[in-house]
Amino acid sequence: MGESNYIIQYIQKNREHLVNEWIDKLNNLNEKNISNIISDQGFANICNEYINLLIYDYNKEENAKNRISSFTQKLIQLGWTLSFIMDCITEFGKIVFFHMTKDDSEKKQMEFVWDYDKWISPINNKLFSQYAASWQKTISLQKIALEELSAPLIPVFDNISVMPLVGTIDTERAKSIMGNLLEGVVKYRSEVVLIDITGVPVVDTMVAHYIIQAVEAVRLVGAKCLIVGIRPEIAQTIVNLGINLNQVITKSNLQKGIMAALEMTNRKIVSTEE
Repeated sequence: MGESNYIIQYIQKNREHLVNEWIDKLNNLNEKNISNIISDQGFANICNEYINLLIYDYNKEENAKNRISSFTQKLIQLGWTLSFIMDCITEFGKIVFFHMTKDDSEKKQMEFVWDYDKWISPINNKLFSQYAASWQKTISLQKIALEELSAPLIPVFDNISVMPLVGTIDTERAKSIMGNLLEGVVKYRSEVVLIDITGVPVVDTMVAHYIIQAVEAVRLVGAKCLIVGIRPEIAQTIVNLGINLNQVITKSNLQKGIMAALEMTNRKIVSTEE
């Protein structure tokens, strides 16, 4: 293994005992939401994987980096926070220190701390760095997915599309909505677009301003825009705020909006006799 490998050798030789003691420590840590949903066997698997990382990385195995990446991804999926992971690894270091130096002099204990910091800490730092990178990547992918799903323009009939909005609308999201809206109008050759705000909890002056901008932008690319999902409480808020939507066609629900859109495109729904 190389210089100062006695720590790794001790960990390998006493793995089972160290893991069992480590599990007891983990169960007493503060993050009860984690310790309550993972079994002792689950903790044991994670502990053993961590020890494997120490062994493979210390031996400069070629796939050590991939093992660290895979391990951190698993921790993220389990919902382990970086602070909890650091606490866990700190506890493991304390356990190893106690058993390996309990009968040693202060000088020997300091030598152990030096060797541990020299050989084990760099591996831990790699683990922390990889966790941070994996977490950031996961968050970025989730953000992209949410942005793609947050304001889709859905074609429902020829030349008629619907954009359902759900959740709070802020400046950043309004820009995304506007971009998706205009791109969708051109892509689907929409003549009429319905913006459904049923799922928008609050329509204040700022949100109304964004809606008016969207309506005007759609008009400029040659289409018409209807706002649907005007609930009674939303209508009352709009009136109380003095927001002027006189130039905007509004309907109380999507069904009425679809009927209006069909009329605007010279179509209508008729019932047929069997």
